[in-house]
Amino acid sequence: MSAKTSIPEGIWIKCKSCKDTIYSKDFHDNLYVCPKCDFHDRLTAMERIQTLLDENSFVEYDANLGPVDVLEFNDSKSYSKRIEETQSKLGTKDAIVCGQGELLGHKVEVSAFDFYFMGGSMGSVVGEKITRSIERGIASNMPVIIISCSGGARMQESTLSLMQMAKTSAALQELGRKGIPYISVLADPTTGGVTASFAMLGDLNIAEPNALIGFAGPRVIEQTIRQKLPQGFQRAEFLLEHGMLDMVLHRKELRPKIAQSLELLGF
Repeated sequence: MSAKTSIPEGIWIKCKSCKDTIYSKDFHDNLYVCPKCDFHDRLTAMERIQTLLDENSFVEYDANLGPVDVLEFNDSKSYSKRIEETQSKLGTKDAIVCGQGELLGHKVEVSAFDFYFMGGSMGSVVGEKITRSIERGIASNMPVIIISCSGGARMQESTLSLMQMAKTSAALQELGRKGIPYISVLADPTTGGVTASFAMLGDLNIAEPNALIGFAGPRVIEQTIRQKLPQGFQRAEFLLEHGMLDMVLHRKELRPKIAQSLELLGF
């Protein structure tokens, strides 16, 4: 009787969209995009930075900043407990990673959201880190790139979270006055207060294919206006068609297209 052959765990993965089985190396080499149906899977903040920037060029800033439960917020569990559990699981302090690096030789300030940290929600620390990143861009005359993947403002921080919308937008206004480019990359999903502030303020607004982008969700809108929404409403391609985005790009096209844009802008 022949011995049973076992396949090591992690060799194969199943696409969340088409459900086909993919060799994991092919999936990773294709920047976490299904080679069969082009489904763009979600990435951690560091995975996004690694797929965008030149190898070993990234220097992180403000990694020590973490949220504080100043409101002593409780729902099914305390906010403090949620923070502690998520930090322990992911090994990061909050839902965004910020720093400087190079993109095909162009020096840039980059901020990338991590949806796996409380839905990529924006609290006080996320807003502060983005603002500091923009301010470093101003001080160094360096283009700013923000990769959004977020459910919006963090409800556990209430008004303190909403204040980050104005704070980040004001910093971007100063960046614009200095004539320094801001490129916004919108991944699936980009919603709520993030969409209503810095995510849609780019000199270039670029989305990944089929990304959900909007303020309120489709179900809430339908219930409010009592009408059926158009097919593909709030998806990247719909927004591009209606003038809300400049480009929808496959993840493999982001690096060369952003580098080309920075070259044309003189950076």
